[in-house]
Amino acid sequence: MASELIIIREYCIQNQVEPDFIIQLEDEGLIEVSIIDDERYIHVSQLRYLDQYVRWYYDLSINVAGIDVIRNLLDTIDEQKVEIYRLREQIKLID
Repeated sequence: MASELIIIREYCIQNQVEPDFIIQLEDEGLIEVSIIDDERYIHVSQLRYLDQYVRWYYDLSINVAGIDVIRNLLDTIDEQKVEIYRLREQIKLID
């Protein structure tokens, strides 16, 4: 399991990210952080999202509240895509 965790401190150093930004993301519920022996970790499965948030924040100057809104909109789009697919499959059964 340890191999599936990334030390946030090291991630911040390697990617030139402020640790406070990670804390803000955690506070907004955008990422989950695990604390083991006073060290903060993020699960590898969240790395894709974290990298995306870092780009939005540092490259596009989108604040954490804006990131939260964008994430919610993208999640809604994904849910709607699933619903559209499901409805299309139902229509195929009717025809």
